[in-house]
Amino acid sequence: MRRQLFALLPAIALLAATTGTTWADCGCASPCDSGCGEAVASDCGGGCAEAAAPVADCGPAMVTKTIYVPTYVTEMKTVTSTEYTTEQRERSYTVYKRVPTTETKTRTVTVMVPETKTKTQTYTVMTQVPEEKTSEYTVMVPYTEEVEQTYTVMEQVAEEKTAEYTVMVPTQEVKTQTYTVQVPYTEAVEQSYTVMVPSYEEKTSTYTVQVPYTEQVEQTYTVQVPYTEAVTASRTVTKRVPVTTYKTVTVNTGHYETQMVEVPACGGSASAGCGGGCGDPCGDPCGGCAPATKTVCKKVWVPGCETKQVPVTTYQCVTEEVPYTYNVTKCKTETRSKMVNVTKYNTEERTKTYKVCKMVPETKTKTVNVTKYKAEERTREYTVTKCVPETRTKTYTVTKCVPVTKTKMVTVTKCKPETRTKTYTVMKCVPETKTKEVTYTVMVPSTKEETYDVTTYECVPETKTSTYTVQVPVTVTKEVPVQVCKMVAQTVTEPAATGCGGCAPAPAASGCGCN
Repeated sequence: MRRQLFALLPAIALLAATTGTTWADCGCASPCDSGCGEAVASDCGGGCAEAAAPVADCGPAMVTKTIYVPTYVTEMKTVTSTEYTTEQRERSYTVYKRVPTTETKTRTVTVMVPETKTKTQTYTVMTQVPEEKTSEYTVMVPYTEEVEQTYTVMEQVAEEKTAEYTVMVPTQEVKTQTYTVQVPYTEAVEQSYTVMVPSYEEKTSTYTVQVPYTEQVEQTYTVQVPYTEAVTASRTVTKRVPVTTYKTVTVNTGHYETQMVEVPACGGSASAGCGGGCGDPCGDPCGGCAPATKTVCKKVWVPGCETKQVPVTTYQCVTEEVPYTYNVTKCKTETRSKMVNVTKYNTEERTKTYKVCKMVPETKTKTVNVTKYKAEERTREYTVTKCVPETRTKTYTVTKCVPVTKTKMVTVTKCKPETRTKTYTVMKCVPETKTKEVTYTVMVPSTKEETYDVTTYECVPETKTSTYTVQVPVTVTKEVPVQVCKMVAQTVTEPAATGCGGCAPAPAASGCGCN
Protein backbone atom coordinates (compact mmCIF):
# COMPACT_ATOMS: atom_id res chain seq x y z
CA MET A 1 0.00 0.00 0.00
CA ARG A 2 2.89 2.37 0.87
CA ARG A 3 4.59 1.60 -2.44
CA GLN A 4 1.39 2.35 -4.42
CA LEU A 5 0.97 5.67 -2.59
CA PHE A 6 4.57 6.66 -3.33
CA ALA A 7 4.12 5.72 -6.99
CA LEU A 8 1.08 8.06 -7.28
CA LEU A 9 2.88 11.04 -5.73
CA PRO A 10 4.33 12.38 -9.09
CA ALA A 11 0.93 12.28 -10.74
CA ILE A 12 -0.67 14.01 -7.74
CA ALA A 13 2.03 16.76 -7.80
CA LEU A 14 1.57 17.32 -11.55
CA LEU A 15 -2.22 17.53 -11.12
CA ALA A 16 -1.80 20.06 -8.31
CA ALA A 17 0.60 22.16 -10.40
CA THR A 18 -1.78 22.36 -13.40
CA THR A 19 -4.89 23.18 -11.38
CA GLY A 20 -5.82 26.93 -11.69
CA THR A 21 -8.07 29.37 -13.44
CA THR A 22 -8.50 28.55 -17.16
CA TRP A 23 -10.03 30.57 -20.07
CA ALA A 24 -13.22 28.56 -19.60
CA ASP A 25 -13.70 30.11 -16.17
CA CYS A 26 -13.64 33.58 -17.78
CA GLY A 27 -16.46 32.83 -20.23
CA CYS A 28 -14.22 32.55 -23.28
CA ALA A 29 -14.70 29.85 -25.86
CA SER A 30 -10.97 29.87 -26.57
CA PRO A 31 -7.89 31.49 -25.13
CA CYS A 32 -8.18 34.34 -27.68
CA ASP A 33 -11.96 34.61 -27.94
CA SER A 34 -13.13 38.04 -29.25
CA GLY A 35 -16.25 37.90 -27.17
CA CYS A 36 -14.43 38.47 -23.93
CA GLY A 37 -15.82 41.91 -22.91
CA GLU A 38 -15.08 44.45 -20.21
CA ALA A 39 -17.39 42.76 -17.71
CA VAL A 40 -15.44 39.59 -17.98
CA ALA A 41 -12.18 41.50 -17.98
CA SER A 42 -13.09 43.11 -14.64
CA ASP A 43 -13.51 39.70 -13.06
CA CYS A 44 -10.44 38.19 -14.70
CA GLY A 45 -8.00 40.95 -14.12
CA GLY A 46 -8.38 42.93 -17.31
CA GLY A 47 -10.31 40.51 -19.59
CA CYS A 48 -9.50 39.99 -23.25
CA ALA A 49 -8.81 42.47 -26.13
CA GLU A 50 -11.34 43.61 -28.76
CA ALA A 51 -12.64 41.03 -31.18
CA ALA A 52 -11.11 42.84 -34.12
CA ALA A 53 -7.65 42.71 -32.63
CA PRO A 54 -5.77 39.78 -34.06
CA VAL A 55 -4.05 37.30 -31.73
CA ALA A 56 -0.38 37.11 -32.48
CA ASP A 57 1.28 35.11 -29.64
CA CYS A 58 -1.49 33.22 -27.90
CA GLY A 59 0.40 29.99 -26.76
CA PRO A 60 0.53 28.65 -23.15
CA ALA A 61 3.42 29.70 -20.91
CA MET A 62 5.73 26.90 -19.69
CA VAL A 63 6.84 26.68 -16.01
CA THR A 64 9.76 24.61 -14.63
CA LYS A 65 9.10 22.95 -11.20
CA THR A 66 10.99 20.65 -8.85
CA ILE A 67 9.08 17.62 -7.47
CA TYR A 68 10.15 14.83 -5.12
CA VAL A 69 9.61 11.22 -6.21
CA PRO A 70 9.96 8.30 -3.67
CA THR A 71 12.58 5.79 -4.84
CA TYR A 72 13.63 2.47 -3.24
CA VAL A 73 17.38 2.05 -2.86
CA THR A 74 19.17 -1.14 -1.75
CA GLU A 75 21.66 -0.49 1.07
CA MET A 76 23.88 -2.84 3.05
CA LYS A 77 23.08 -2.90 6.76
CA THR A 78 25.25 -4.42 9.49
CA VAL A 79 23.23 -6.88 11.63
CA THR A 80 24.34 -8.88 14.66
CA SER A 81 22.87 -12.41 14.86
CA THR A 82 23.37 -15.48 17.02
CA GLU A 83 24.40 -18.75 15.34
CA TYR A 84 25.11 -22.14 16.82
CA THR A 85 28.20 -24.33 16.33
CA THR A 86 28.53 -28.02 17.17
CA GLU A 87 31.11 -29.08 19.77
CA GLN A 88 32.10 -32.58 20.90
CA ARG A 89 32.42 -33.01 24.66
CA GLU A 90 33.19 -35.94 26.93
CA ARG A 91 31.67 -36.98 30.21
CA SER A 92 32.37 -39.77 32.68
CA TYR A 93 29.78 -42.00 34.30
CA THR A 94 29.85 -45.02 36.60
CA VAL A 95 28.50 -48.45 35.63
CA TYR A 96 28.07 -51.26 38.12
CA LYS A 97 28.81 -54.81 37.03
CA ARG A 98 27.86 -58.00 38.82
CA VAL A 99 31.02 -60.08 39.25
CA PRO A 100 30.25 -63.76 40.02
CA THR A 101 32.25 -65.64 42.70
CA THR A 102 32.00 -69.43 42.66
CA GLU A 103 32.64 -71.53 45.80
CA THR A 104 32.91 -75.32 45.72
CA LYS A 105 31.32 -77.34 48.57
CA THR A 106 31.05 -81.07 49.35
CA ARG A 107 27.97 -83.07 50.39
CA THR A 108 27.08 -86.74 50.91
CA VAL A 109 24.34 -88.15 48.72
CA THR A 110 22.64 -91.53 48.84
CA VAL A 111 21.70 -92.94 45.47
CA MET A 112 20.09 -96.18 44.37
CA VAL A 113 22.50 -98.13 42.16
CA PRO A 114 20.92 -100.70 39.82
CA GLU A 115 22.42 -104.20 40.04
CA THR A 116 21.79 -106.73 37.31
CA LYS A 117 21.23 -110.45 38.13
CA THR A 118 20.59 -113.47 35.91
CA LYS A 119 18.41 -116.58 36.37
CA THR A 120 17.45 -119.58 34.22
CA GLN A 121 13.80 -120.15 33.29
CA THR A 122 12.21 -123.14 31.47
CA TYR A 123 9.20 -122.67 29.17
CA THR A 124 7.31 -124.66 26.50
CA VAL A 125 6.51 -123.39 23.05
CA MET A 126 4.56 -124.92 20.17
CA THR A 127 6.89 -125.25 17.19
CA GLN A 128 5.55 -125.68 13.69
CA VAL A 129 7.31 -128.51 11.83
CA PRO A 130 6.89 -128.62 8.02
CA GLU A 131 5.94 -131.97 6.36
CA GLU A 132 6.11 -132.46 2.60
CA LYS A 133 3.39 -134.44 0.69
CA THR A 134 3.03 -135.43 -2.95
CA SER A 135 -0.14 -135.58 -5.12
CA GLU A 136 -0.82 -136.26 -8.80
CA TYR A 137 -3.11 -134.21 -11.07
CA THR A 138 -3.99 -134.19 -14.78
CA VAL A 139 -3.78 -131.12 -16.96
CA MET A 140 -4.72 -130.60 -20.59
CA VAL A 141 -1.67 -129.31 -22.42
CA PRO A 142 -2.51 -127.37 -25.59
CA TYR A 143 -0.42 -127.84 -28.74
CA THR A 144 -0.73 -126.50 -32.27
CA GLU A 145 -0.71 -128.53 -35.47
CA GLU A 146 -0.56 -127.41 -39.13
CA VAL A 147 -3.39 -129.09 -41.17
CA GLU A 148 -4.02 -128.76 -44.91
CA GLN A 149 -7.63 -127.80 -45.51
CA THR A 150 -9.56 -127.78 -48.82
CA TYR A 151 -12.34 -125.28 -49.33
CA THR A 152 -14.61 -124.32 -52.23
CA VAL A 153 -15.21 -120.74 -53.42
CA MET A 154 -18.38 -120.02 -55.48
CA GLU A 155 -17.92 -117.52 -58.31
CA GLN A 156 -21.14 -115.74 -59.43
CA VAL A 157 -22.25 -115.59 -63.13
CA ALA A 158 -25.41 -113.59 -64.12
CA GLU A 159 -27.93 -115.09 -66.73
CA GLU A 160 -31.53 -114.20 -67.59
CA LYS A 161 -33.98 -117.09 -67.81
CA THR A 162 -37.65 -117.80 -67.98
CA ALA A 163 -38.51 -120.57 -65.68
CA GLU A 164 -41.31 -122.20 -63.92
CA TYR A 165 -41.17 -122.11 -60.20
CA THR A 166 -43.14 -123.80 -57.55
CA VAL A 167 -44.71 -121.87 -54.73
CA MET A 168 -45.33 -123.79 -51.55
CA VAL A 169 -48.78 -122.97 -50.22
CA PRO A 170 -48.86 -123.58 -46.44
CA THR A 171 -51.39 -126.08 -44.99
CA GLN A 172 -51.70 -126.80 -41.22
CA GLU A 173 -52.03 -130.37 -39.86
CA VAL A 174 -52.24 -131.60 -36.20
CA LYS A 175 -49.83 -134.45 -35.24
CA THR A 176 -48.97 -136.41 -32.09
CA GLN A 177 -45.32 -136.69 -30.90
CA THR A 178 -43.71 -138.93 -28.28
CA TYR A 179 -40.60 -137.51 -26.47
CA THR A 180 -38.39 -138.55 -23.53
CA VAL A 181 -37.92 -136.38 -20.41
CA GLN A 182 -35.18 -136.77 -17.72
CA VAL A 183 -37.08 -136.63 -14.39
CA PRO A 184 -34.86 -135.83 -11.33
CA TYR A 185 -35.22 -137.70 -8.03
CA THR A 186 -33.26 -137.61 -4.71
CA GLU A 187 -31.53 -140.69 -3.23
CA ALA A 188 -29.80 -140.92 0.21
CA VAL A 189 -26.21 -142.22 -0.03
CA GLU A 190 -23.92 -143.06 2.91
CA GLN A 191 -20.43 -141.39 2.64
CA SER A 192 -17.28 -141.71 4.79
CA TYR A 193 -14.93 -138.77 5.64
CA THR A 194 -11.95 -138.13 7.96
CA VAL A 195 -11.73 -135.33 10.57
CA MET A 196 -8.90 -134.23 12.92
CA VAL A 197 -10.05 -134.51 16.55
CA PRO A 198 -8.01 -132.61 19.20
CA SER A 199 -6.63 -134.78 22.02
CA TYR A 200 -5.32 -133.19 25.24
CA GLU A 201 -2.51 -134.71 27.30
CA GLU A 202 -1.48 -133.44 30.75
CA LYS A 203 2.22 -132.86 31.52
CA THR A 204 4.05 -131.66 34.62
CA SER A 205 7.09 -129.31 34.73
CA THR A 206 9.20 -127.83 37.53
CA TYR A 207 10.28 -124.14 37.52
CA THR A 208 12.05 -121.75 39.90
CA VAL A 209 10.58 -118.46 41.14
CA GLN A 210 11.96 -115.58 43.19
CA VAL A 211 9.65 -114.91 46.15
CA PRO A 212 10.08 -111.31 47.46
CA TYR A 213 10.04 -110.51 51.17
CA THR A 214 10.52 -107.18 53.00
CA GLU A 215 13.11 -106.61 55.72
CA GLN A 216 13.65 -103.37 57.71
CA VAL A 217 17.21 -102.06 57.81
CA GLU A 218 18.50 -99.00 59.65
CA GLN A 219 20.17 -96.58 57.25
CA THR A 220 22.20 -93.45 57.94
CA TYR A 221 21.98 -90.50 55.56
CA THR A 222 23.16 -86.90 55.43
CA VAL A 223 20.90 -83.92 54.73
CA GLN A 224 21.61 -80.25 54.12
CA VAL A 225 19.53 -78.15 56.53
CA PRO A 226 19.07 -74.57 55.21
CA TYR A 227 19.17 -71.57 57.56
CA THR A 228 18.97 -67.82 56.92
CA GLU A 229 21.69 -65.40 57.96
CA ALA A 230 21.41 -61.59 57.73
CA VAL A 231 24.42 -59.88 56.10
CA THR A 232 25.02 -56.10 56.06
CA ALA A 233 26.78 -54.55 53.06
CA SER A 234 26.95 -51.25 51.25
CA ARG A 235 26.39 -50.41 47.62
CA THR A 236 27.19 -47.37 45.56
CA VAL A 237 24.16 -45.49 44.24
CA THR A 238 24.52 -42.89 41.50
CA LYS A 239 21.97 -40.07 41.48
CA ARG A 240 21.46 -37.31 38.93
CA VAL A 241 21.37 -33.92 40.75
CA PRO A 242 20.10 -30.86 38.81
CA VAL A 243 22.58 -27.92 38.69
CA THR A 244 21.40 -24.51 37.43
CA THR A 245 23.94 -22.26 35.66
CA TYR A 246 23.55 -19.07 33.64
CA LYS A 247 24.83 -18.35 30.15
CA THR A 248 24.98 -15.12 28.21
CA VAL A 249 22.79 -14.95 25.10
CA THR A 250 22.66 -12.08 22.58
CA VAL A 251 19.11 -11.38 21.39
CA ASN A 252 18.25 -9.34 18.30
CA THR A 253 15.84 -6.56 19.51
CA GLY A 254 15.51 -4.70 16.20
CA HIS A 255 12.01 -3.40 15.44
CA TYR A 256 10.00 -1.10 13.21
CA GLU A 257 8.94 2.38 14.44
CA THR A 258 6.42 4.76 12.86
CA GLN A 259 7.91 8.27 12.41
CA MET A 260 6.27 11.53 11.24
CA VAL A 261 8.36 12.97 8.34
CA GLU A 262 7.77 16.27 6.42
CA VAL A 263 8.10 15.96 2.66
CA PRO A 264 7.87 18.83 0.06
CA ALA A 265 4.55 19.13 -1.80
CA CYS A 266 2.86 21.85 -4.08
CA GLY A 267 -0.20 23.27 -2.37
CA GLY A 268 -1.67 26.46 -0.86
CA SER A 269 -4.92 28.19 -0.13
CA ALA A 270 -7.31 28.67 -3.07
CA SER A 271 -7.79 32.27 -4.26
CA ALA A 272 -11.32 33.52 -4.13
CA GLY A 273 -11.13 35.29 -7.47
CA CYS A 274 -9.28 32.79 -9.54
CA GLY A 275 -10.92 29.57 -8.31
CA GLY A 276 -8.02 28.15 -6.33
CA GLY A 277 -5.00 29.45 -8.34
CA CYS A 278 -1.54 30.25 -6.96
CA GLY A 279 -0.39 33.81 -6.15
CA ASP A 280 -2.30 37.09 -6.10
CA PRO A 281 -5.42 36.94 -8.35
CA CYS A 282 -5.27 40.65 -9.39
CA GLY A 283 -1.53 41.40 -9.18
CA ASP A 284 0.20 38.43 -10.84
CA PRO A 285 -2.40 35.82 -11.85
CA CYS A 286 0.04 33.78 -13.87
CA GLY A 287 2.82 33.61 -11.28
CA GLY A 288 4.31 30.29 -10.04
CA CYS A 289 3.48 28.51 -6.71
CA ALA A 290 6.20 28.13 -4.05
CA PRO A 291 6.80 24.48 -2.93
CA ALA A 292 4.96 23.58 0.29
CA THR A 293 5.62 20.72 2.79
CA LYS A 294 3.40 18.02 4.24
CA THR A 295 3.75 15.46 7.04
CA VAL A 296 3.57 11.73 6.20
CA CYS A 297 3.90 8.54 8.29
CA LYS A 298 6.48 5.89 7.46
CA LYS A 299 7.91 2.83 9.20
CA VAL A 300 11.60 2.88 10.03
CA TRP A 301 13.66 -0.19 11.11
CA VAL A 302 15.49 0.52 14.38
CA PRO A 303 18.30 -2.06 14.90
CA GLY A 304 19.28 -3.23 18.35
CA CYS A 305 20.98 -6.05 20.23
CA GLU A 306 20.45 -7.04 23.87
CA THR A 307 22.49 -9.37 26.05
CA LYS A 308 20.57 -11.58 28.52
CA GLN A 309 21.44 -14.12 31.20
CA VAL A 310 19.50 -17.34 30.54
CA PRO A 311 19.31 -20.11 33.20
CA VAL A 312 20.49 -23.55 31.98
CA THR A 313 19.76 -26.70 33.99
CA THR A 314 22.26 -29.59 33.71
CA TYR A 315 22.42 -32.87 35.59
CA GLN A 316 25.49 -34.15 37.42
CA CYS A 317 26.00 -37.70 38.64
CA VAL A 318 26.68 -37.93 42.40
CA THR A 319 27.92 -41.22 43.86
CA GLU A 320 26.76 -42.18 47.36
CA GLU A 321 27.42 -45.25 49.51
CA VAL A 322 24.13 -46.64 50.84
CA PRO A 323 24.15 -49.48 53.42
CA TYR A 324 21.65 -52.31 53.05
CA THR A 325 20.89 -55.68 54.65
CA TYR A 326 20.14 -58.86 52.74
CA ASN A 327 19.46 -62.45 53.75
CA VAL A 328 21.79 -65.23 52.70
CA THR A 329 20.57 -68.83 52.76
CA LYS A 330 23.26 -71.25 53.93
CA CYS A 331 23.19 -74.98 54.56
CA LYS A 332 24.65 -77.06 57.38
CA THR A 333 25.20 -80.80 57.23
CA GLU A 334 23.25 -83.09 59.62
CA THR A 335 23.47 -86.87 59.92
CA ARG A 336 20.17 -88.68 60.38
CA SER A 337 19.02 -92.30 60.48
CA LYS A 338 15.86 -93.98 59.24
CA MET A 339 14.37 -97.45 58.89
CA VAL A 340 14.24 -98.48 55.26
CA ASN A 341 12.25 -101.38 53.84
CA VAL A 342 14.58 -103.51 51.74
CA THR A 343 13.08 -106.06 49.37
CA LYS A 344 14.92 -109.39 49.21
CA TYR A 345 14.18 -112.56 47.28
CA ASN A 346 14.04 -116.30 48.22
CA THR A 347 14.41 -118.96 45.56
CA GLU A 348 11.55 -121.53 45.51
CA GLU A 349 10.90 -124.50 43.24
CA ARG A 350 7.34 -124.94 42.06
CA THR A 351 5.48 -127.47 39.91
CA LYS A 352 2.83 -126.73 37.33
CA THR A 353 0.58 -128.93 35.18
CA TYR A 354 -0.26 -127.96 31.62
CA LYS A 355 -2.11 -129.58 28.74
CA VAL A 356 -0.65 -130.42 25.34
CA CYS A 357 -3.02 -130.54 22.34
CA LYS A 358 -2.55 -133.22 19.66
CA MET A 359 -4.66 -133.68 16.53
CA VAL A 360 -5.82 -137.37 16.02
CA PRO A 361 -7.48 -138.45 12.72
CA GLU A 362 -10.96 -140.03 13.07
CA THR A 363 -13.18 -141.59 10.36
CA LYS A 364 -16.88 -140.67 10.38
CA THR A 365 -19.93 -141.55 8.24
CA LYS A 366 -22.62 -139.22 6.99
CA THR A 367 -25.69 -139.53 4.77
CA VAL A 368 -25.71 -137.32 1.68
CA ASN A 369 -28.69 -136.67 -0.63
CA VAL A 370 -27.69 -137.32 -4.28
CA THR A 371 -29.85 -136.14 -7.18
CA LYS A 372 -30.30 -138.71 -9.99
CA TYR A 373 -32.29 -138.71 -13.21
CA LYS A 374 -34.54 -141.40 -14.90
CA ALA A 375 -35.95 -141.39 -18.44
CA GLU A 376 -39.72 -141.02 -18.90
CA GLU A 377 -41.67 -141.04 -22.20
CA ARG A 378 -44.39 -138.43 -22.72
CA THR A 379 -46.82 -137.54 -25.56
CA ARG A 380 -47.76 -134.09 -26.89
CA GLU A 381 -49.77 -132.68 -29.82
CA TYR A 382 -48.39 -130.04 -32.11
CA THR A 383 -49.49 -128.32 -35.31
CA VAL A 384 -47.45 -128.96 -38.45
CA THR A 385 -47.59 -126.57 -41.32
CA LYS A 386 -47.30 -128.36 -44.70
CA CYS A 387 -46.64 -126.63 -47.97
CA VAL A 388 -48.51 -127.75 -51.14
CA PRO A 389 -46.49 -127.12 -54.35
CA GLU A 390 -47.93 -124.77 -56.97
CA THR A 391 -46.27 -124.18 -60.35
CA ARG A 392 -45.77 -120.58 -61.63
CA THR A 393 -43.79 -118.93 -64.46
CA LYS A 394 -41.49 -115.90 -64.14
CA THR A 395 -38.55 -114.20 -65.84
CA TYR A 396 -35.60 -113.65 -63.68
CA THR A 397 -31.88 -113.10 -63.68
CA VAL A 398 -29.98 -116.06 -62.46
CA THR A 399 -26.61 -115.70 -60.95
CA LYS A 400 -24.75 -118.93 -61.29
CA CYS A 401 -22.11 -119.87 -58.84
CA VAL A 402 -19.24 -121.82 -60.26
CA PRO A 403 -17.46 -123.82 -57.58
CA VAL A 404 -13.66 -123.37 -57.34
CA THR A 405 -11.69 -125.68 -55.09
CA LYS A 406 -8.73 -124.13 -53.11
CA THR A 407 -6.31 -125.40 -50.47
CA LYS A 408 -4.89 -123.58 -47.42
CA MET A 409 -2.84 -124.43 -44.33
CA VAL A 410 -4.72 -123.93 -41.05
CA THR A 411 -3.19 -123.95 -37.57
CA VAL A 412 -5.34 -126.11 -35.28
CA THR A 413 -4.99 -126.06 -31.51
CA LYS A 414 -5.47 -129.43 -29.84
CA CYS A 415 -5.16 -130.59 -26.24
CA LYS A 416 -3.62 -133.76 -24.88
CA PRO A 417 -3.90 -135.00 -21.28
CA GLU A 418 -0.71 -134.97 -19.15
CA THR A 419 -0.26 -136.33 -15.62
CA ARG A 420 1.87 -134.19 -13.27
CA THR A 421 3.04 -134.45 -9.69
CA LYS A 422 3.15 -131.58 -7.17
CA THR A 423 4.69 -131.35 -3.73
CA TYR A 424 3.15 -129.23 -0.98
CA THR A 425 4.11 -128.57 2.63
CA VAL A 426 1.85 -129.16 5.65
CA MET A 427 2.68 -127.47 8.96
CA LYS A 428 2.32 -129.49 12.20
CA CYS A 429 2.45 -128.13 15.75
CA VAL A 430 4.94 -129.94 18.01
CA PRO A 431 5.50 -128.95 21.69
CA GLU A 432 9.11 -128.04 22.54
CA THR A 433 10.67 -127.29 25.92
CA LYS A 434 13.24 -124.43 25.98
CA THR A 435 15.38 -122.72 28.56
CA LYS A 436 16.29 -119.02 28.62
CA GLU A 437 18.37 -116.72 30.76
CA VAL A 438 16.27 -113.94 32.35
CA THR A 439 18.00 -110.74 33.46
CA TYR A 440 16.42 -108.63 36.20
CA THR A 441 17.58 -105.49 38.00
CA VAL A 442 17.74 -104.87 41.76
CA MET A 443 18.20 -101.34 43.19
CA VAL A 444 20.99 -101.29 45.83
CA PRO A 445 21.49 -98.13 47.97
CA SER A 446 24.95 -96.53 47.76
CA THR A 447 26.42 -93.50 49.56
CA LYS A 448 28.82 -91.15 47.78
CA GLU A 449 30.26 -87.68 48.16
CA GLU A 450 29.77 -85.05 45.50
CA THR A 451 30.81 -81.47 45.04
CA TYR A 452 28.54 -78.61 44.05
CA ASP A 453 29.14 -74.95 43.20
CA VAL A 454 27.57 -71.96 44.97
CA THR A 455 27.74 -68.69 43.02
CA THR A 456 27.46 -65.26 44.66
CA TYR A 457 27.50 -61.91 42.90
CA GLU A 458 29.31 -58.72 43.94
CA CYS A 459 28.65 -55.27 42.42
CA VAL A 460 31.89 -53.65 41.17
CA PRO A 461 31.84 -50.00 39.96
CA GLU A 462 33.43 -49.18 36.59
CA THR A 463 33.99 -45.72 35.15
CA LYS A 464 33.25 -45.18 31.45
CA THR A 465 33.56 -42.19 29.15
CA SER A 466 31.04 -41.15 26.49
CA THR A 467 31.09 -38.41 23.87
CA TYR A 468 28.11 -36.11 23.35
CA THR A 469 27.38 -33.14 21.10
CA VAL A 470 26.25 -29.67 22.29
CA GLN A 471 25.15 -26.57 20.39
CA VAL A 472 27.27 -23.50 21.42
CA PRO A 473 25.84 -20.02 20.58
CA VAL A 474 28.24 -17.66 18.68
CA THR A 475 27.52 -13.96 17.96
CA VAL A 476 28.16 -13.14 14.27
CA THR A 477 28.14 -9.67 12.64
CA LYS A 478 27.20 -9.64 8.97
CA GLU A 479 25.86 -7.26 6.32
CA VAL A 480 22.32 -7.71 5.05
CA PRO A 481 20.75 -5.93 2.01
CA VAL A 482 17.84 -3.64 3.06
CA GLN A 483 15.33 -1.74 0.85
CA VAL A 484 15.29 2.02 1.89
CA CYS A 485 12.74 4.51 0.52
CA LYS A 486 14.27 7.93 -0.33
CA MET A 487 12.70 11.13 -1.87
CA VAL A 488 14.63 12.06 -5.06
CA ALA A 489 14.20 15.59 -6.55
CA GLN A 490 13.22 15.80 -10.23
CA THR A 491 12.76 18.92 -12.51
CA VAL A 492 9.50 19.00 -14.54
CA THR A 493 8.45 21.55 -17.25
CA GLU A 494 4.66 22.08 -17.63
CA PRO A 495 2.19 24.75 -18.83
CA ALA A 496 1.55 27.56 -16.36
CA ALA A 497 -1.97 28.06 -15.06
CA THR A 498 -3.36 31.68 -15.66
CA GLY A 499 -6.66 33.46 -15.10
CA CYS A 500 -7.41 33.92 -18.80
CA GLY A 501 -7.14 30.45 -20.01
CA GLY A 502 -3.44 30.26 -20.53
CA CYS A 503 -2.75 33.63 -22.32
CA ALA A 504 0.62 35.28 -21.91
CA PRO A 505 0.56 38.21 -19.47
CA ALA A 506 -0.28 41.54 -21.13
CA PRO A 507 1.39 44.84 -20.37
CA ALA A 508 0.18 46.64 -17.31
CA ALA A 509 -1.68 49.22 -19.43
CA SER A 510 -3.73 46.70 -21.25
CA GLY A 511 -4.65 44.48 -18.22
CA CYS A 512 -5.14 40.75 -18.81
CA GLY A 513 -5.61 40.77 -22.56
CA CYS A 514 -3.77 39.09 -25.33
CA ASN A 515 -1.46 41.06 -27.76
